Amino acid sequence: MEPDLFTAAAEERQEKDPAASPLAVRMRPRILDEVVGQQHLLKPGSPLRRLVGEGAGGPAGPSSVILWGPPGTGKTTLAYVVSKATDKRFVELSAITAGVKEVRAVIDGARRATGGFGKETVLFLDEIHRFSKAQQDSLLPAVENRWVTLIAATTENPYFSVISPLLSRSLLLTLEPLTDDDLRGLVRRALADERGLGGAVTLPEDTEDHLLRIAGGDARRALTALEAAAGAALDKGETDLALATLEETVDRAAVKYDRDGDQHYDVASALIKSIRGSDVDAALHYLARMIEAGEDPRFIARRLMISASEDIGLADPNALPIAVAAAQAVAMIGFPEAALTLSHVTIALALAPKSNSATTAIGAALDDVRGGLAGPVPAHLRDGHYKGAAKLGHAQGYVYPHDLPEGIAQQQYAPDAIKEREYYTPGRHGAEARYADAVEWTRKHLGRKRS
Repeated sequence: MEPDLFTAAAEERQEKDPAASPLAVRMRPRILDEVVGQQHLLKPGSPLRRLVGEGAGGPAGPSSVILWGPPGTGKTTLAYVVSKATDKRFVELSAITAGVKEVRAVIDGARRATGGFGKETVLFLDEIHRFSKAQQDSLLPAVENRWVTLIAATTENPYFSVISPLLSRSLLLTLEPLTDDDLRGLVRRALADERGLGGAVTLPEDTEDHLLRIAGGDARRALTALEAAAGAALDKGETDLALATLEETVDRAAVKYDRDGDQHYDVASALIKSIRGSDVDAALHYLARMIEAGEDPRFIARRLMISASEDIGLADPNALPIAVAAAQAVAMIGFPEAALTLSHVTIALALAPKSNSATTAIGAALDDVRGGLAGPVPAHLRDGHYKGAAKLGHAQGYVYPHDLPEGIAQQQYAPDAIKEREYYTPGRHGAEARYADAVEWTRKHLGRKRS
């Protein structure tokens, strides 16, 4: 028998004994319309719709696709739906256990099926990022000639983990983390559906809210926790799944934290103020509360990027690049691993020397502009590249600083209204000390009068 996502024997056993399969498996959608979330990928005419035979067909065949998204967002589920809905030959491989030999066997079988029976083959390759370049190269002829239609799944950025020739021959489909509303609908369906818990337990609002928090956008995690907690409740003879039972089952206390209310802003504010105050332990405490409550890691990363400029600035010029790199990493990997990245940057920012000079400098400049202190750009600084500019006096008398030994020209740069203003007042902490020396030297050589 060819490898498949689910064998006929397993499906027959599942029908006779639903508990033989995990709740997350039993609740997998059977058709695309049952899929929760990812609606941007399921519109009429989308590649996934065409893979299951929906659409007009014609000379344009279905495209190979690479599904990229965090764990639990539905990559394997979408492949399963395709396997159930399509009349094509469906084969599954995992890059964890398969190699070039297995890939070639699938390709040879696909060519025989196409030539002998006119049967197209869909190959689902899970964890494609685990394939080496040579292993991915072995897929190219089959995808190029459409001997197989590839559905590849990865949790890692394909631009780094998938070879360019394979990317260019496939459509990249990005799956988004599931929202709380997505998961809520899925959990409630699992509670009521005969394939799921069949109404054996009910889920109070506080228990449901905590379940969604610990799921963190991962459908598989939500259903796994629900099944375990429901089993514990039924063992106690309870049909109402209490919050305490869920906490005991998953070993995670319900953190008092409303992502849409005051707690959201209070804890985020406390995190930033602890970093500003250089209390690394307090900062890590508030970070842990946000993580444990299921806060969006991208929100945390954005706050840390702001802190890097607002409170550290030029005292440590590396702070902002570290925060930006952390935000990029968080977007690529998601929780739970993103917690390590957020900890990394929180510690770095909390222990960095502090300066708010960049914050106060732009604030002072904005105040002047908003107060009407602007005025025309000095004539010698205006654009002189267009015809007639010289007649207007534009760019006339401009001194090119690179032509001078010291690389600085004593000429007026600011409009008259603010030519003596000094917005930037550097601190002497960390690396900014050298900026303080530099700004003092440059202002002197520009001929600026001290205010």
